[in-house]
Amino acid sequence: MAAFVDRVVLHVSGGHGGHGCVSVRREKFKPLGGPDGGNGGNGGDVTLVVDNQTTTLLSFHHAPHRHAGNGGPGKGDFSNGAHGESLVLKVPDGTVVKDADGNILADLVGHGASFVAAEGGQGGLGNASLSSQKRKAPGFALLGIPGDERDIVLELKSVADIALVGFPSAGKSSLIAALSAARPKIADYPFTTLVPNLGVVQAGETRYTVADVPGLIPGASEGKGLGLEFLRHVERCAALVHVLDCGSLESDRDPLSDFDAIEAELAAYAVEPIFAQGGSGVVPLNERPRIVALNKTDLPDGQDMADMVRATLEQRGLRVFEVSAISHQGLDQLKFAMADLVRQARERTPEPEQVAEPVVIRPRSARSSRSKDFEIHREERNLEPLFRVRGAKPERWVAQTDFTNDEAVGYLADRLNRIGVEEALFKQGAKPGDAVVIGSDDDGVVFDWEPTMAAGAELLGGPRGADLRMEEQARPTREQKRREYEERKAARAAAQAEDEAERRTGVWSVDREINRLAGLAADDAPDDADQTSQAGEQRRDGADG
Repeated sequence: MAAFVDRVVLHVSGGHGGHGCVSVRREKFKPLGGPDGGNGGNGGDVTLVVDNQTTTLLSFHHAPHRHAGNGGPGKGDFSNGAHGESLVLKVPDGTVVKDADGNILADLVGHGASFVAAEGGQGGLGNASLSSQKRKAPGFALLGIPGDERDIVLELKSVADIALVGFPSAGKSSLIAALSAARPKIADYPFTTLVPNLGVVQAGETRYTVADVPGLIPGASEGKGLGLEFLRHVERCAALVHVLDCGSLESDRDPLSDFDAIEAELAAYAVEPIFAQGGSGVVPLNERPRIVALNKTDLPDGQDMADMVRATLEQRGLRVFEVSAISHQGLDQLKFAMADLVRQARERTPEPEQVAEPVVIRPRSARSSRSKDFEIHREERNLEPLFRVRGAKPERWVAQTDFTNDEAVGYLADRLNRIGVEEALFKQGAKPGDAVVIGSDDDGVVFDWEPTMAAGAELLGGPRGADLRMEEQARPTREQKRREYEERKAARAAAQAEDEAERRTGVWSVDREINRLAGLAADDAPDDADQTSQAGEQRRDGADG
C-alpha cells in the first residue's frame, strides 16, 4: 500500500549553461576565415506541474534531489550547443510551494498550473557572436552560467469544499463512506484514519468534495496527535461539519465538550494567506460557515444524547442534523444542507474564467531581482576599505568570464566601465589598490582596483580582438603604382650618382662619418685625409684588378 506524504523538502537545481567555443575557420585557400565558434546551450528548467492523477508527494520523499539537464558546449563551424532537457515534476492539485524560510512562492491549484522552481543557466557566447567591426578576431568566449539551486518545501493542502472535523472515532470515515463512493479504512479504535480522505458527493445539481480530516484532539494546533499535520487540509474548505459522537460510553466526554474543544483548536490554528489570490480572502477556521452532525443516533443511548444537546447547539445559532452512518438516517438532509453551504460560497467567490493555456508561475530569478544595473557599498575589512559591487549584470558577467584569458578579462573590464562602475567607484572614494568585490562572499571575485587597467582599452595599440591581417586596405591605382615606381627609380639613380662622385674624389661618406664621430675636422688632419685618399686609391685599384 502506497504511503501518503503531504510535506517534503525538495532540493532542485537547474541545468548549467554550456560554454561558448573559441574557434577560427580553416579552409583551403582561405587562411583567414575568421572566428566560427558556436554558442553554448541553455540549461534546462525544473518545473512543477499539477496533475490530477497524482495524489501524494511520495515520489519526492524517496528522491528529494532533482536536477535538470545541462546545456551542451558550442563547437566550431558555427555549431551551437544543445539546450539542456527541462525536468517536469508532477504534483497533486493544491500543492503549496515555500522556500526554506517558509515564505510562499506559489499556490498550485487547477490541472496544468505550473511553477518554475529552478531556472537553467544561460549558455555562453562563442567568439563568432562576440565579433564585431571593432573586434574582428576575438580570442575568447563566454562561459556558461550555472543553473539556480534552491531548497523548496512542498505542502499538500487538499482541495475540498466541505471538511468533516471531530474527535477520533466520531464516525467521520463512516459518514464520508455513506455519503460518497470513498472507501476509507474503518475500525473501532482511535486514529484509524491516518490520511485525509476525499469523497465526491452529488446533491441535486450541486456536486462538491468532502474531506475527512483525521487526528483532531485538544492541543492539535500545538502539535499533539495528528492534528497539526493535517489541519492544513482544512484551509481550502469553504465550510465545516462538526461530527459529534452521541454514542460514546466514556464518562469524561460528551458532544458539547467535544464541540468546544474542536472549536478552540480551529481558533488557535493560523491560516496562511491564499497566495493565488494575493493574500486576500483569508477567513479563520472558526469563522467559516459550519453545521453540526450528531452521529450514531441509531444506538439506544445515541438518540437520548442527541435530544439533550440539540437545543443547546441550536441556541448557539448552529444548524443541527441527527444522522446515522450505519442506517443512513438523516443523510439526505445533511447532504443537501452541505450543498447549500457550498453553493453560497461559490456565489461569493465566482470561479475564474477558463483560459486556453494553464497559468505558468515563473519566479524572479536571483540574477534579475535588482532593478538597477549595480550598487556599490563601502565596507571595512582588516581596517582596510573594501568596495562591494552587487547587481544582476556585473555578477552575471563575472560568472561568464574565463579569468585565465587576459583578453576575456579585458573584455570584462570594458563591460564594467561601460555601465559606469569605474565612475561610481571614484564617487565612493575608491583609490588605486583598494579591494573591490563583485558578488557575494560565497561566489564573488576580489581584485585590486587599478583605474588605468579597468579602462585599459586605450592602452592597447588597437581594440581588443583586432587582427591587423584582417583589416581592410584599399588597393592602389595604376597611377599611384607608376608614381611609386618613378620615385624608387629616381632614388636609385641618385644613390648611384652619389657613389660615383665619392669614387672620383676619393672621399667616402663612411670615412667622413668616422671622422665626425672621432671629433676630427677635415682641415685639422691633412695627413689623415691623404691617408684616406691613398686608402681609397688602393680600394679602387683592387677593384680594377
